[in-house]
Amino acid sequence: MLDMKRAREVFDASEDFTVGIEEEFGILDPETRSLTQRFEELKDASQADDLLRDRVAGELISSEIEIRSEKGATFADAVASQRDARARLFRLAADHGVLLSATGTHPWSPWWEQRIIDTEHYRRLKRDLGYVARRNNTFSLHVHVGIHGADRVVAVCDRLRHVLPELLAVSANSPFLDGFDSGLASARSQIFTKSFPRCGIPEPFGNFAAYAEHVELLVRTRSIVEHTQLWWSVRPHHSFGTVEMRICDAQSGAEESTALAGLLVACVAQAAIDYDEGLAPPPLPQRLLEENLWRAIRHGLDGRMIDLDRREEYPAAALPDRLLAWSAPARGALGIDVALPDRNGTQRQRDANLGGASIEEVFAAEVATTQSTYAGQEVRT
Repeated sequence: MLDMKRAREVFDASEDFTVGIEEEFGILDPETRSLTQRFEELKDASQADDLLRDRVAGELISSEIEIRSEKGATFADAVASQRDARARLFRLAADHGVLLSATGTHPWSPWWEQRIIDTEHYRRLKRDLGYVARRNNTFSLHVHVGIHGADRVVAVCDRLRHVLPELLAVSANSPFLDGFDSGLASARSQIFTKSFPRCGIPEPFGNFAAYAEHVELLVRTRSIVEHTQLWWSVRPHHSFGTVEMRICDAQSGAEESTALAGLLVACVAQAAIDYDEGLAPPPLPQRLLEENLWRAIRHGLDGRMIDLDRREEYPAAALPDRLLAWSAPARGALGIDVALPDRNGTQRQRDANLGGASIEEVFAAEVATTQSTYAGQEVRT
């Protein structure tokens, strides 16, 4: 049963701007680079590693694996922890004869061939959501940021609604699906964000009491039994006392992922700073945010977004600079240096495909980048 009184206590006791990072990877056959269902084997093997055993987690299907950083007092602490976990995980995967990938979707492996892992949580998903759960073969980057105060957590989530489409466009890294170019910048978002219930951009709640009232309604009407069934792209995390950002595609390169995680942390912190200084704008209507969300899914950085204050279009290519400018005070206060790539993963993959490389060749290059960058991290001993 969800205890909203306890959740309020967790948020009221939380510390500002602690950081946790979660990264999801596909598990691949090294010969075909198709998904292979080896999660349980890797999970069992991770138990021999004192550090990795608590950092590896399952994520719906047996051909996917997630690693989580320790809770860092700072972003730098979380990154150091995650780099260690990355290196250990990739070494473990190599020892077991598999590769790991980090694009938002797998370009061709059939979803109906993937097996949902056998836990109570995922058995419930399979039972309650059916096709919607089974079709969700996607990979993403999540970031947790500690925020002190229950009402403040909700206010930060409300503020971040405005930038979720922008962050998705920046992170887009899933153009290929079912063996074809999907025509989307983020096919992952169309599969997950536009299909799951209680997903995508949440409506604003205003304060914790209104949020708690809604959650209690969902529990009372047997719509949910745990807070993790609130799959919004930004959400309060009841156990960790954090704001969790869940909008972004997985990133093929380790430094791309680190940079994006830094931007996400800075955006959460900037939303808190804006709230504290009375600068948070009033919540925008859902219908306007959904327009930008679709543009991000469809075109990513190659399209045009709507400036919802001026009610006019601007090139999506300007988004990285706009987000960096807005989050500059938070980045300065937290010492976060963000170096985003010139082109995101979708742009890079589509350029290669249009240049004559097959989807298989494009994906092989992305996997090679993942192997060389995530595995090439220092390991603490």
